[in-house]
Amino acid sequence: MIVRTRFAPSPTGALHCGTVRTALFSWLLAKKHQGQFLLRIEDTDQKREVVGGTENIKETLRWLGLDWDEGPDIGGPFNPYIQSQRLETYKQYALTLIEKGIAYADPYSQAELQALREQAQAEKRPFLFRDHRPSNPPQWDGSQPLRIKLEPKAWAWDDAVMGTVKMGPEMIDDYIIIKADGFPTYNFSHIVDDHLMQITHVLRSQEFISSVPKFLAAYEVLGWKPPVNAIVPQVMDETGKRKLSKRYGAKPLLEYCKQGFLPEALLNFMATIGWNDGTEQEIYTLQELIEKFDLSRVQKSGGIFDEHRLLWLNGAHIRQLSLDELYDHAQPFWPTSAASRNEDYKKQVLALIQERLKFLAELPELTKFFFEEPVVREELFTNNKQLKKLTKNERQTFLAKILAVLEASNFSETDLEERLRKLIDELGTKPGILFGLIRVVITGSNVAPGLFETMQVLDKETVLRRIKTIQQ
Repeated sequence: MIVRTRFAPSPTGALHCGTVRTALFSWLLAKKHQGQFLLRIEDTDQKREVVGGTENIKETLRWLGLDWDEGPDIGGPFNPYIQSQRLETYKQYALTLIEKGIAYADPYSQAELQALREQAQAEKRPFLFRDHRPSNPPQWDGSQPLRIKLEPKAWAWDDAVMGTVKMGPEMIDDYIIIKADGFPTYNFSHIVDDHLMQITHVLRSQEFISSVPKFLAAYEVLGWKPPVNAIVPQVMDETGKRKLSKRYGAKPLLEYCKQGFLPEALLNFMATIGWNDGTEQEIYTLQELIEKFDLSRVQKSGGIFDEHRLLWLNGAHIRQLSLDELYDHAQPFWPTSAASRNEDYKKQVLALIQERLKFLAELPELTKFFFEEPVVREELFTNNKQLKKLTKNERQTFLAKILAVLEASNFSETDLEERLRKLIDELGTKPGILFGLIRVVITGSNVAPGLFETMQVLDKETVLRRIKTIQQ
């Protein structure tokens, strides 16, 4: 069997990790089996559609590298892949169901339906539309909702993740398949499209599990074989108590792009929320994820969205980049003052901070002293546990000695370290004090890369000038 999966989002807002994790699993499954991954835009709920939503979907997937084999902008044998452009197809299948006596026009007004719901609530029983099927429904002319007729029965099916799932007949009801505005409902359109587009595996988030019986019932009355169902666990927020959602702080994935997260790290992070390959491995390349992914290793319980782990993973992926790769990724993130410096100098700077970078938007803060004169505030001395031991006069004395030593240096790392360590003994001080003093004076920070490497990259002229400025 050729594996064909799909990602079928609604353009109702920016994609976030909880939504795209399901897309990633679908993509990995298709790639693992040399199959096809489809993108389909399910825009039948026109009231909820957000301007730019479809473009956000495509841009997000492209940034992550989740290319689609069929879909918008690419096409394919089942064009179009945007549901609002497929209305005639849904209408034809709806008419076929009417002819077979399996669909009927809903004659009730909203007020009448509400009255029936309130009656059921007063009688302490669930409201089921099938209990109120019209004995002689009007001919459907498109102005009323159209409902599918489903007979209640218990359902049991094998889910590729959850195993055998059983649900009772109370889950089956006559639901709307075509709305009064002429657009199909999700419950109908996705079934038609998955069948026509030959989808073999449908991955859904856990909140859809109670809807699967009515999907299976619809497949049955249509006479179609359903695809393999795979209910994947929800992505939970950091408390582990709520589903990750836009309402509860889920960040649009493209925000991570703007912050300088690597797409490889995001994919690694999302794949390992609710899935592992049975090993202790945490850092995966995309090719490793493709090779190792299997639905049998997807867990049944929800996975936690842990942004601290994402930061760690992103830093780990940054450290695995070659210097040339890191330089390419860093281009949009340099401080403006770096514009006049050449590529070789910038690469030297990157080599110093690569181990410390967690995301690329940190670049200006971590590197600006390489490109502009630092602001050395008094609190940098007084708030430093080591440097606050020095009086201002002692600071000036130390700086004069440091200046004399550095003027004689050739500014290689080895020579700088050798001369400054001798100066520690000469002054009777500690490395934390002497090196800390130099670091603050030349970088304007108590935190910086290795001191000797930093001094070498800044160069002799710059270091001496900055020390002399503080002496004035």
